[in-house]
Amino acid sequence: MYYINQNVKNLKRIFDQNSRKEYLRLDLNENPGGLPQSFIKQTLTEITPRFLSEYPETLEFSESLAKFLGINKENICLVNGSAEGIRYIIEAFTEPGGGIVGVTPTYAMFEVYSEMYGRKFIPVTYTDDLKMPAERIIDKLDTDIQLLILVNPNNPVGNTYTDEEFEMILSKANELEITVLIDEAYHYFYPKTFMKYAFNNRHILVTRTFSKLFSLAGARLGYVVGCPEEIEVVQKLCTPHNVNAFAELFAQRIIETPGMIDDLISKHNEGRRYLKKKLSEHGYDYEGDYGNFIFIKPNTDAKDLVEKMKNAHILIKEYDGVGNLGKCIRVTTGEKKYMKQFLDALIKLDK
Repeated sequence: MYYINQNVKNLKRIFDQNSRKEYLRLDLNENPGGLPQSFIKQTLTEITPRFLSEYPETLEFSESLAKFLGINKENICLVNGSAEGIRYIIEAFTEPGGGIVGVTPTYAMFEVYSEMYGRKFIPVTYTDDLKMPAERIIDKLDTDIQLLILVNPNNPVGNTYTDEEFEMILSKANELEITVLIDEAYHYFYPKTFMKYAFNNRHILVTRTFSKLFSLAGARLGYVVGCPEEIEVVQKLCTPHNVNAFAELFAQRIIETPGMIDDLISKHNEGRRYLKKKLSEHGYDYEGDYGNFIFIKPNTDAKDLVEKMKNAHILIKEYDGVGNLGKCIRVTTGEKKYMKQFLDALIKLDK
């Protein structure tokens, strides 16, 4: 008898089929400037016919990454972008009908994977002033919940958690035996991390990506950090050779190149400060403390502004119901020259 999984059939998905090559891309939280061309050129000299013809090996990069993070390689599972790690965690540590609690709005794939596997996603909404008190999350936790997803900082709002808030949430999760996933995709735009909890405690996992600050979204590479027992479970779900050799090579050279990461952070922070300063000078309300994105309340209709920006070859996103801000645009932040290009267009078109 022919069969199709109804959870998959009924999924609502959006696929990116549009061409974005000729645009300033400020819609998907990528690094608009990317890595230095000289660095790319130098790294490409290491590509040989043998490099291409062989299946990728992970040991060398896993050891290099573990050293960079100050942990053991047994604490790491490499994945094809952190989205793959998130999917495997949901598959491995929840069951059909099991509850998953997550803040919303956030990364859409948390809810997509929940529906895909027949789990029940329970959203925690923000206050009107876009705050997320720890008590608001704790109130959603009960014995039916199997996974709690925290994003620090969260996309698209940019909120974070203090040590005290995290300890409160973690204590309740431990009491109810709930696995905790902490997504730190935007960690380098906010240096505080809860990774130590993942490799020192069971039932806590952290996901990270090389797509954002590290500018490798086109290569697809991420990793999961946790205790060896949980990491082994995640690894069992991975397809053979799930991370490609190009991604590993570039990622290894990035973390091994002195000053590379600091330079990427510095350029981003300079551009973000410039944008926020100019937005204030022009009377714009905006929200977003951390991350490489910011909400802006436009003077005109957000949807119309997105189209005008597209015609000006700049891609941004619109959001509705953003607390007291209402309809907003969300803009990726990056190097100053790109922020100036966006701002010049905003002032011209948003009237």
